[in-house]
Amino acid sequence: MLLIALLLIIFLLSILLLIFFRKSSRLERALQELSFSKSSQAVKYGKMTEQFVPFVEELPFASSNFRFIGSPIDGIAFEPDSIIFCEFKAANGKLSPLQQNIKKLVENKCIQWLEFRIRE
Repeated sequence: MLLIALLLIIFLLSILLLIFFRKSSRLERALQELSFSKSSQAVKYGKMTEQFVPFVEELPFASSNFRFIGSPIDGIAFEPDSIIFCEFKAANGKLSPLQQNIKKLVENKCIQWLEFRIRE
C-alpha cells in the first residue's frame, strides 16, 4: 500500500514538473519574442531619428551642408574649412565594429582623394 502511494506521488510530481517545464518553455519563447520586438523597435526608432538629427540646431555644422549616406555612417557634412563624418546615435546606441574602424581611419587621417575619369 505504501509503495502504491509513493508511486502515485511520484507520478503526480512528474505531471506537475512536465506542466511547469511546458509553461516555462512558453514563457521563455514569449520573452525572446518580446526582446526581439523591443530590439527591432529600437532599431526602427534609431533609423527614424537619424533622418531628423541633421536639422537640430545644436549641431556644429549647417544642416544645408549635410549629405545623408545611411550606411555604414549616417552622412557627411561639407563645411568650408572641414569635412565631418557623422554618425548619429539615440539613447545608448553604440558604434558597430565597422563604424569604429571608420572612426579610427578618420582619426588617423587615413583619408584619400580619388578623381576618376572615364574615357570617352
